[in-house]
Amino acid sequence: MRPLYFIMFYILNYTLRLYFRNVKVINKPPKYGKTIYVSNHAASFMDPLVIAAFNRSVVYFMTRSDVFTSFTKPIFWVAHMLPIYRQRDGVNTKEKNIEVFKKCTETLLRNRNLLIFGEGFTDDTFIRRLKPIKKGAVRIGFTTLEACNWKENIYIAAVGCNYSDPARFGSDLLIKNSKPILLNQYQSEYQKNPSKVISEVTLLVEGLLKEELTHVEEIENAEYHEKIMMLERKGMFDSFSNHSDLEARWEYSSSLAKRINESKLTITPELKSSIDAYFQKLKKIETSDDLFYDSINNRFKSIHFLIQLALIPFSILGFVHCALFYFLIKRFVEKKFRRDVFWGSTKLIMMIFIAGPINLGIFFFLPDLIGWPLSILYFLLIPMLGYSFYLSMRFWQRVLLVSELKREDHKNLIKERADLKQKINNFVES
Repeated sequence: MRPLYFIMFYILNYTLRLYFRNVKVINKPPKYGKTIYVSNHAASFMDPLVIAAFNRSVVYFMTRSDVFTSFTKPIFWVAHMLPIYRQRDGVNTKEKNIEVFKKCTETLLRNRNLLIFGEGFTDDTFIRRLKPIKKGAVRIGFTTLEACNWKENIYIAAVGCNYSDPARFGSDLLIKNSKPILLNQYQSEYQKNPSKVISEVTLLVEGLLKEELTHVEEIENAEYHEKIMMLERKGMFDSFSNHSDLEARWEYSSSLAKRINESKLTITPELKSSIDAYFQKLKKIETSDDLFYDSINNRFKSIHFLIQLALIPFSILGFVHCALFYFLIKRFVEKKFRRDVFWGSTKLIMMIFIAGPINLGIFFFLPDLIGWPLSILYFLLIPMLGYSFYLSMRFWQRVLLVSELKREDHKNLIKERADLKQKINNFVES
């Protein structure tokens, strides 16, 4: 394997473990092995990053061809990315993809794995919903079997990427892998009717993938499913006060979605109206539920202020080494990319290639001042300094929120949230 791939792998793994607060992988697959992994595509470029970093298997990625330029081609080659051509790309897709499929076959027969995002594209915003799976992944599997006269075992498996919020630092990630399907078992059926078998196996893979995800059928219900989890402080929502097991949180999220999908739970117009009214009020005061919830449950004792005052020197260093770059990158990315689903992964990559080299450059000047042992220790602590600034920022945000709200408005919002949570409890338990 290319050494640069593994260098990138370790850098990426380290960075993503800083980015995500909690990461858990269920049913980790082997490193190698002629397997086509079919994943959801909920968070654009973040999806291949987390699968490559955490799922152990060495994979080659199927990537849309329009991102391959003279500048990116060498990088993508190192990163094991293969172009896939679509009609919208304005090329002879059939002819181009024949070559791509040939490359995929060669890759699988060399005991390597493929990663294909079966949905084909990412929604404009993050949503817990699986779109129909395309047939390309299954077709590649059977094409490979034909190329080797069915002498090799080729597998296909589903990989579900479950995020609390892929665009947010300090969020959570659960990757769930299905048991692989041996495509060789369909040999006799495939030889009789290839199209039928490809369609049937594709539907089977789609069903497996839904089992590894939180899947809400209706887009409107997906929005309220998210807000219900947030208000309940349960499930795969982004919370800084929830320390329950990540898999248990996913179980709640998935179970709630299934009950809504099967009409065992109906989100009434009255409940929708109450939820909308509460979040509109939060929007008006320019805050979020997690921040408001934290302000309710934090009494701002003297000890909290003393701790934050003690952390000020570390927070300042965290701002210099990390936050300053992040704010500049954040401003650029959110202005450049209209689709917020691209924000998280783009910010992450830019932090690696901008903040990383600059901080590394600073590191080489430190030994003359404080010596090598302290310089190495300081460099390793830079991520913690950045995290210190982040915690301090959130603390003072909560303080400002409470101070800016009129006492009566604050009390009314607290009561409204409590009443709404009771309505949701009654709804969930019905």
